Amino acid sequence: MTVPPPPAPAPDDVPPKGPYPAPAPALEPDTEPEEQEQTQEARAAQRELFAHTPGFILGSAASFGGSLVGGAQHGVSGGEVAGDVFMGGKTEIHHYGPSASTTYASGEIPRERLDALAAVFVESPAFETALKRLREERVLVLAGAHASGRYAAALALLHRLNVPSVHALPSETGPATLAAHLVHPGGHVLRDLPLSRNRPLRDTHLYAARDQLAKVDGHLVVTVENSPFLLGISPTTWEPPEAAAVVRAHLCARRSGGTDAADAADDVERLLALGPVRDFLAPGRPHPAEVAEFAEALAGYDGSERAAARLADFGQTAVEKQCRSWLSDPDTELRDKAFLISLAVFDQAPYVLAAELADQLFVHFQRLQHPEQPPEIPVFGPAPTARLDLARADGELRQEPTDWGPVPQYTARFREERTPRVLLTEVWNGHPSARPALIAWLKELARDGRPVVRTRAAAATAMLALADLPSAVALLIDGWAVSKTFGPRVTAANTLTLAQLLDAPVVLRLLTQWCTDSHWARRWTAIRAFGLLTPLRPDLAGPALSALAARARADNSSPAEATNLIESTALLLSVGLRRGEMLSELVRLLHHDTPAVRALALGAFVRACDNAEEGALVEWYADTGMYEADSARDLATLWRTALGDRAHTRGALNALHTWVYVAERRPDAAQALELLLPALVVTADDHKRLSHELRTLRPLDGGPRPPLADRLLTLLHPTTAATP
Repeated sequence: MTVPPPPAPAPDDVPPKGPYPAPAPALEPDTEPEEQEQTQEARAAQRELFAHTPGFILGSAASFGGSLVGGAQHGVSGGEVAGDVFMGGKTEIHHYGPSASTTYASGEIPRERLDALAAVFVESPAFETALKRLREERVLVLAGAHASGRYAAALALLHRLNVPSVHALPSETGPATLAAHLVHPGGHVLRDLPLSRNRPLRDTHLYAARDQLAKVDGHLVVTVENSPFLLGISPTTWEPPEAAAVVRAHLCARRSGGTDAADAADDVERLLALGPVRDFLAPGRPHPAEVAEFAEALAGYDGSERAAARLADFGQTAVEKQCRSWLSDPDTELRDKAFLISLAVFDQAPYVLAAELADQLFVHFQRLQHPEQPPEIPVFGPAPTARLDLARADGELRQEPTDWGPVPQYTARFREERTPRVLLTEVWNGHPSARPALIAWLKELARDGRPVVRTRAAAATAMLALADLPSAVALLIDGWAVSKTFGPRVTAANTLTLAQLLDAPVVLRLLTQWCTDSHWARRWTAIRAFGLLTPLRPDLAGPALSALAARARADNSSPAEATNLIESTALLLSVGLRRGEMLSELVRLLHHDTPAVRALALGAFVRACDNAEEGALVEWYADTGMYEADSARDLATLWRTALGDRAHTRGALNALHTWVYVAERRPDAAQALELLLPALVVTADDHKRLSHELRTLRPLDGGPRPPLADRLLTLLHPTTAATP
């Protein structure tokens, strides 16, 4: 399918000339659009961020309480993980005899290599079935996932047959010429026969090969990846053995000579019980080659701290090697590389999103690599299972939340949770020539109508900021931040929020500076980011509120910016267990000598109170706050001040209605409100105002008067019956 040229970009998103986008130009100071744009309410934006933030940011932390990425940050190191062997290192196939250009060229695999493999090879449940078929049929097609060890299994099968020799057929062998290469007695192996729609392996090819093998008393194993291009053939499916069994076999082989068998076995089990060993074997089902390499490292463990550190770092190093191999391997198709990157962005999200948006990235890669050719996307391609096998990922059907309730979705996730972070870091820092395509793609994702896509674009950019903050800000974040439209600014705020959660350097300083920037849109972005960030990082509440108050102190905000300040400050009270500290800080701001700062504190408090969602301030107060003397005192102070402030009285009374409605369905909230209400009555005006509101309160659904209103009214005026 030929892809048409991209449409002309919107004015705010016109890409600059040159190989790399330049930082967004600074617009005129305070050139905020005159017309109030339709913006998403801050709490809704917060829910969207929480719902769709991916596991590669949240997965390494137990909660939002602190830094979400534990341990040291690693750069992607060099090296390559070999795919299909159980022994350490890379399988070498030695060719002897005629040159490779000869029609019947093949190479005999040294016997000592086969014996070494047999000493550490671990059979999987499929091995005996495969051996029986090979013995009876002479030809066996062994199919399996990428790097699952099927080639090592092929060699082990032939070794178990006790054939006099094993010949490796040249990689140029095709299905039609297969029989012509089988000229030696003994075993033959053809590794990873490439198949396609125009080059399938048919049953007739195997019949011819079987006839030829009968003549020379030979056997043949052909290894292939799981493929739809096996016509009339029933392959044997290969699944690798348990990783722990492979490690045990390698260790036992190393300790078999000159050591008591019982002592050697005990030593092996002690090594397998080490924490770094359990950590490596537990996640992600490492491939046999990685397991074999790890076993070699474990065999040299001497109990020192340095040796323990090497084991602890091995899993990270293996992930780095794999990601580097994926991106640098010239045999991996460009479309597959686009899918790997897309899956890194949409890890643990619906598979269709990763596949659909991978093709958009593929188009950008094609335009970058072949600008003279129109990009084309094959309409049909590999099955999802094949693509996930390549990516070392799994798919599962699970319920995904939507605005209308949960729906079943086929989701995809990397088996090793560190893969998305490492892969995005490697493509950004290790392959800078890919940056223009990646940047254009992320900009498209940020304009997508689906919240999960926009949030994942922000999360991916946050990872890029962790890897190279100046470039990420210049090429993506600043352009979103100074946009005249709401959506890109939210993406910038989300990106900076998640980048700070990842402990990207100097983000907090950047946000503080942007709060007083000359450009209104940067101020808006920083203010919103502080509001989103602080509930997740309560330790930043002080700096965040100070920055927001400093902006309010300037007292030259537009109505839209003032609203953003209030909404963002209200977010500081929206989630978390340390909301008592925020109440104390807001009380402190009440005594500020700048009216705008006082108005910010009251407006944010009223906005936070007027919220009946799960986990809102009223529920926190019922669960925790009313049992803390300082929090109860501060909350009462803020309520009294807001109710008595002419600019906030009506909003505070509406928020009080909300608390009554919540208390109607939650007995603990009703108890908290009954304890709070007397503390709000200091003057006769307080009594009169609250009495009137409780007498005139009506339910949201137009039903009967809330009984709780009468109980509360009795607390205010115990000698007066409530009027209907």
